[in-house]
Amino acid sequence: MIKLEAGNVLLKPSHRKQLMAWLRRAIRIGSRLGEFTLHITMRRQGRQCEVQARVHDSAGDFVCRSRRHEWRDAMRDMIQAIVYRLHQQKLGHAF
Repeated sequence: MIKLEAGNVLLKPSHRKQLMAWLRRAIRIGSRLGEFTLHITMRRQGRQCEVQARVHDSAGDFVCRSRRHEWRDAMRDMIQAIVYRLHQQKLGHAF
């Protein structure tokens, strides 16, 4: 399950589709681990956009955060961190 709270960041429907495309690999790895939930919060503070994700799965919980000038850059960094952590959990969970 994925929940997106855009806060004070305006996202068009095409932006939401783009985010889902970027999250496709994380969703696939999370579903293989089981009990996967992802809660994304976006906030704009001045010129910075902060994106925070709370991830829960059967292997454990973790939080990723990124802050950049553009929401796309912040989201891309955060998604890379999520995929990396999920992959590490998948490798550790296999043993």
